[in-house]
Amino acid sequence: MSVIAITIGDYNGIGPEVALKSAGSRTIRANCTPLLIGPYKAFEYYADKYSLRRKILKVNSLADAVGRSEITILDIGQDFEEKLKPGKLTKESGMWAGKAIEKAVQLCMEGEADAMVTAPLSKEALRLAGYSYPGQTEMVTTLSKSKRSIMIMASDFARIALATIHIPISEVSRSLTKAGISERLAIFNESIRRDFGVKSPRIAVLGLNPHAGENGLIGKEENEIIKPAIQEVNSMKINVEGPFPADAFFGTHREGLFDGIFAMYHDQGLIPLKMKSFSTGINFTAGINIIRTSPDHGTAFDIAGKGIANPSSTIEAIKLALEISKNRKAIRK
Repeated sequence: MSVIAITIGDYNGIGPEVALKSAGSRTIRANCTPLLIGPYKAFEYYADKYSLRRKILKVNSLADAVGRSEITILDIGQDFEEKLKPGKLTKESGMWAGKAIEKAVQLCMEGEADAMVTAPLSKEALRLAGYSYPGQTEMVTTLSKSKRSIMIMASDFARIALATIHIPISEVSRSLTKAGISERLAIFNESIRRDFGVKSPRIAVLGLNPHAGENGLIGKEENEIIKPAIQEVNSMKINVEGPFPADAFFGTHREGLFDGIFAMYHDQGLIPLKMKSFSTGINFTAGINIIRTSPDHGTAFDIAGKGIANPSSTIEAIKLALEISKNRKAIRK
């Protein structure tokens, strides 16, 4: 049975809660061995707080976790002495969130885990702890020794990939290049084919400017960067169309006509997806050497420690990780 490593995220947020609830799900346990990664004492704090139906068990190796009825936790916090502060941002929670990611990537790289699912963390806490990555996507990409990656947000609504990720909106335009867009579109196409099982993907590309630049009247990026990139990718026999005005594209429900949508910046793609599927959206890092997914929400400090966090997105992230793992194994056969 497949092993899915699930990180603790920020233990002052809802990460431990959604991880514990997801690992205890009958649906998940029937299809894989969920292995939680983090300080055992932090998980124990929330397990006691919420009176979980399923018991938790500290393990020191993967072998100890397989076949257990309890929620198994690979303890990386033998020296853990921190005081948990639900709802508070701390350097310590960022440090342990980072250590959990490092361990999960290691398990995947060594073939002990088939995939990893990262619970939400605070980018600010991560930086306070000394990590310089803009986010988990970039961190996992580097740790997995991958040359490149793209973020794909997936749900029943759509699969949306991003040309740029965690950068200020003022930097988006100058970050776009023909080569960069072409490369990401090729990765997106290959991921839809290999990871999602679509033989001949059809991809829509959104424009950067209002009305997709109105043929140069409202910006030059479409004519000078985006269209040439589309032409280049089409010459590689990849089916890409656009650029489409983003508002009209989603307003006329054209997302259903394509296997993937390529947005120019974070909010352009994620606002429509989260409006449609906030509790079931999944973040997938494509193009890297391992399989990594995560829920599409943040740490939710405002409800941390209250026991009301919805684990649906994390459960869907685990399901997608399993689906991608099976699809890749089928191709290798």
